[in-house]
Amino acid sequence: MRIAVIGLGLIGGSLLRALAEAGHEVVGFDADPATRELAGESGFRVAGSVREAVAGSAVAALAVPLPILPEVVADLDGFDGLVTDVTSVKGPVRDLLAGRRFVGGHPMAGKETSGFAASEAGLFEGCAWVLCLEPDGTDLGDWLLLAGLFTGLGARVVPVTAAEHDTAVAQISHVPHLFAAVLARQLLSNPLAGTLAAGSFRDGTRVAATRPELTAAMCGGNGSAVRLELHRLIGELRQLEADLGLPDPIGAITDHLRPASEARRAWPAAAGRPEPIATDVRALLALGRSGGWVTEVNGTELVGKRPETDRFLP
Repeated sequence: MRIAVIGLGLIGGSLLRALAEAGHEVVGFDADPATRELAGESGFRVAGSVREAVAGSAVAALAVPLPILPEVVADLDGFDGLVTDVTSVKGPVRDLLAGRRFVGGHPMAGKETSGFAASEAGLFEGCAWVLCLEPDGTDLGDWLLLAGLFTGLGARVVPVTAAEHDTAVAQISHVPHLFAAVLARQLLSNPLAGTLAAGSFRDGTRVAATRPELTAAMCGGNGSAVRLELHRLIGELRQLEADLGLPDPIGAITDHLRPASEARRAWPAAAGRPEPIATDVRALLALGRSGGWVTEVNGTELVGKRPETDRFLP
């Protein structure tokens, strides 16, 4: 299949590499001349414009930040192939691409480093790759085509709606980026804290090293869901603050922390046995909502797995 990848940063560059390694014909484009040059020097075909890149392609994968997406979409006029994206917020992208052949996507993969130089073909191996499936707005054939493409890269394809995705990523990605930034800012005012910081600080602040523009774009683009989750989590922090003032703060905090400790030790849940999945929108959404994923696509035959959520991993 001929596939155009628009935007050759960490995710787009890794997608270009992975698709080429899987045997697809790929062409890339990036607005930055230096990035285009670097990709070309790495042996990839690089177009001089979006229109040139998508001409003759069956699929166009958009890997640009949300604020840039409208101008890229404008350059797709006349392209009648399938469009997907890797943007970390799905509702606004779904609305922007309304009327086109479009299936929203989001690979849950990345690093704190960015740019084509940081890209790698194996980035998506084993990752969860959201493919949005809207009951009244997604062509199932297009969805299956992309599900086959991305499971072929080693990803686990998760079918959910855009709204369900945006709520979930606010919880497990967007808000954690903001919390990490708040924790990391403490280094600015307390050099001693930086000297004493060890594992818990390192693990809790790793994504604070992400380019601020990228974090701001994903959080700002998902503002409603992020605000709701921030409000909920701030409420829990205030409860912990109140617990510290009780006659038995240790007991109160222990009761609050125990469910979180159990949930973290149980994550990630062990995958259940492979099972056939009906090629049906309702069945696929039920799989995604249960925490499951598609592992294999053979035409219209699907294989999926569900997590064994009642098991604790060592």
